[in-house]
Amino acid sequence: MTDDRHAAVPTDRSRRPPRPPSSQAGEGKVRADDEALWAYLRSFTMARIGLKRSGASLATGPLLDFKLAHARARDAVREPLDEARLTADIAALGLPVLAVASAAEDRQRYLMRPDLGRRLAPGATAALAPHGSGFDVVFVVADGLSARAVQTHAKPVLADVLALRAEGWRIAPLVIARHGRVAIGDEIAIALRADCVVVLVGERPGLTAPDSMGAYLTWQPCSRTTDADRNCVSNIRPEGIRYGDAAFKIAYILRSMRARRLSGVQLKDDSDWLLISENIK
Repeated sequence: MTDDRHAAVPTDRSRRPPRPPSSQAGEGKVRADDEALWAYLRSFTMARIGLKRSGASLATGPLLDFKLAHARARDAVREPLDEARLTADIAALGLPVLAVASAAEDRQRYLMRPDLGRRLAPGATAALAPHGSGFDVVFVVADGLSARAVQTHAKPVLADVLALRAEGWRIAPLVIARHGRVAIGDEIAIALRADCVVVLVGERPGLTAPDSMGAYLTWQPCSRTTDADRNCVSNIRPEGIRYGDAAFKIAYILRSMRARRLSGVQLKDDSDWLLISENIK
């Protein structure tokens, strides 16, 4: 009798993952200091695993690497947004670009007062209002905690997502929000009278990713909107969720939001199943 559970196991050896190297202690015996094995395992992750030690401390090489990653993360938090260059980059996508600022007048104030980054600066709402005419969605690009992330990743993601125009979506002018956090998109959507808002924002830098971008999607935001009302696509970067996959997920969630007229914890993102199906084909 054939066991169907094994039917999906590939028989082509070229498709199987490479075998781990044999341990220096002999086949079947793994030693904690087996560098060849740890090097093999590190090829599957950016996490710091199996680091060399000198006594009770890290060896010099891993320690210097850790300090460099920490310095890059700190620099990313304070790096200013090149608003002129970002405006020129995304203007090439064929939509008008508007620039606004949050209530935080500078980077230091923004970091010290998170609440100010969630609100538009005085006069910004009035400046946006003339451009609103009832859109399906508005895309907001905010520097967040890593300006470098949106500077690098926002344009290629938007380039793919804006294919929604071919489906008849009415897309508002693209908005750049300086010193903005996720919730600033709510006020922008209200001012432009858009049903949905997608905020592309620089995520908090980590020791393996100082330039990770997130996308936060909200259906009909208002003054009572909370984080539970949002859907999120996180870790958008070449080493995380690739641009095409991120754009696919964003478009899928937007269509689901419009069809079901809700977002957040009530809306499950099933797009991974479709991505898996496409990759199998």
